[in-house]
Parts: sequence; C-alpha cells; structure tokens
Amino acid sequence: MNWHETIVYIQDKPEYSKLLIDAYLDKNLELNFERFYKSEEYNETISLIKKYAPNAKTILDVGAGNGISTISFATDGYKVTALEPDNSEIVGSKAIEILSQKKKLQNINIINSYAESTEFLDNSFDVIYVRQALHHANNLQKFVSEMYRILKPNGILFTLRDHVIFDEKDKSDFLETHPLNKFYNGENAFTLNEYKSAFINAQFKIKEEFSFYSNVINYSPITKNDLSKKIITSINNYREIFKKTHPFISLLPFSFQLFKLKNGINKSLQILNEKQISGRLYSFILKK
Repeated sequence: MNWHETIVYIQDKPEYSKLLIDAYLDKNLELNFERFYKSEEYNETISLIKKYAPNAKTILDVGAGNGISTISFATDGYKVTALEPDNSEIVGSKAIEILSQKKKLQNINIINSYAESTEFLDNSFDVIYVRQALHHANNLQKFVSEMYRILKPNGILFTLRDHVIFDEKDKSDFLETHPLNKFYNGENAFTLNEYKSAFINAQFKIKEEFSFYSNVINYSPITKNDLSKKIITSINNYREIFKKTHPFISLLPFSFQLFKLKNGINKSLQILNEKQISGRLYSFILKK
C-alpha cells in the first residue's frame, strides 16, 4: 500500500478513528481544517511566525498533504504555495484544491513536486513551513539545502514535528510500534545530530530547538492543560513514594522539595521523560 491507500483502508475501521482525528485525516476535509485552525498547535505556530517573520507575506508549505496548514495560512491572509507530490483527493494536492474552492481562497498556488529538487527561483519565499515532512526526506542534506536556496535572505524555515531517534535500536523500535508503518512502510526518523548537521551544512542558523515536551507544537493533540495535569499527577506519585520511603523525614518542612532536587525531578521537563515516547517529535526554527 502507499500512503493514500493506507488512509483509505483505515478510515472505515473503528479502531483507527482516534488516530485519524488526531492526525487530521478524517474523511471530512473541512472538519480537518477547522479543527487544525483552532488547535493550540496552529496558534503556537502563528505566534512564532509573527515573532520571527513579522513582515512575511509568502509561505511555502512543504509536504502540504491534505491542506490543513495551507488553508489555515491562506485564511490568515498569507500568499501560500503548497508543495505536495501526492495528487490524492484524500491526502494530497487534490484535497487542497477541493478545500480552497470551498473556502473561495484565491491566494493559494499548488505545485506537485518533491522538496529535494524544486523549480522555484532562488530567494523566493519569506517563510518555509515543513510540518512532519523532513523525516521523510529521500536525501536529508539535499532537502535542507534546497530549502536554503529558495528561502529569501533573513527568511525563516520552520521544520516542525519530525521524528527523532537516539540510535538504530531506537529507530527499529519506533518503526515496529508505529501504527501505520506496517501498511505502507514509509516511516523514517533521524538522530538529532543528523538533523543539526544538515542545517549547519546548509548554512542555516538554528534559532530555536524544541524537544518533545517543551512545546505544544510537538505534543499536540495533547493540550497544555492535559500536560499540566500529567505533571501534577507525576508529582503526586513522587510525593507518595517519598512518604513511603521516608515516613519521618517527609514530615519536615521543604523535605519533598529537597527530595525532588536530589533526584533531578524539580522541573516539568525532568518529570516528563521523552525517552518513553516512541519516535518523539522535535521542531526547529532556522534562519537564512
């Protein structure tokens, strides 16, 4: 199966309904867009674009898929070029055409092509947005270098939600546990060093790096409120462990705070262990 065939295959299977909703791959294209447009992930993305590229007018959406981000950017007034090699009505460029026509948007251009070799002129875009696509690169360095070439001077490249692995065993575990890879065998991941080396070799400046739990862009569809509750639950669990293992000391003022410091669990990112997340997602903000 290819990606299109995989999504068609699982769309009528109840056991995949939550996955489809979380991935914005429901049969209802408009619903996918509306949910993404209102999501914390998109809200955070727009905030970062306004922070790093406040005067941006043109956005290249690389690996645009079914158009949730393309339509969102266009709705917010940007002139958007969607780069998507698949022409499917479910997960590809035809889905973007359908949505743009329904929304009567005139500020969208759709190109069927891969990112490693585009026909865009040098210095064409203010912002390049790559969501969940860089880890699919056939040639990571060529992909990143091409983004550098077509980005305007001082332009910003957002590479968001890419799978990071620590070593080959971690990659193997990720591929085996991915719920859809068994159907289409198209998943992939790189190490942090591989991503960063590609960025640096292409002459990008890394402005920000977001680990899995450090930004809602990565851990969405989990919300910030969901994550806060998870942190509180983890802290309470540690508190109970502390009480059981140190029944008398735990009665002393500030003893639990000292316990957390000693055991390296004093901050939220220390409490949440991204190593427990298979193929954890990272995001980068890069400047030309």
